[in-house]
Amino acid sequence: LEKLVESGGGSVQTGGSLRLSCKNNGYTVYKMAWFRQAPGKDREAVASIHMPTGRMLYADSVKGRFAISRDNAQASAFLQMDNLKPEDSGVYYCGATRDPQFASSDLLAEKYDFWGQGTQVTVSA
Repeated sequence: LEKLVESGGGSVQTGGSLRLSCKNNGYTVYKMAWFRQAPGKDREAVASIHMPTGRMLYADSVKGRFAISRDNAQASAFLQMDNLKPEDSGVYYCGATRDPQFASSDLLAEKYDFWGQGTQVTVSA
């Protein structure tokens, strides 16, 4: 059984919406985040959420268009993506960490201990 399982990716046109889900199947974690990676590019942060408090961080490129949320009872995090653009295309990965403290550096990939397999998002012009 995979410990972090993403779902919800797909193909949409510019301006469309998608909602990603990340289910935590067994880790004790305090922060979850979404990252993405386009072909030939480095993995980049999208958004993070501190599970106990709900405090969030967003990459500048998605502010006002994406919203991260969590459901502690379901041990899950979600990413609502609206007004999608072609540059949002890539594989979206869910990360999670045991680090209990919210920090302004929570958009750094090296802070995350666990990763899902990724889900593809494709936005066509």
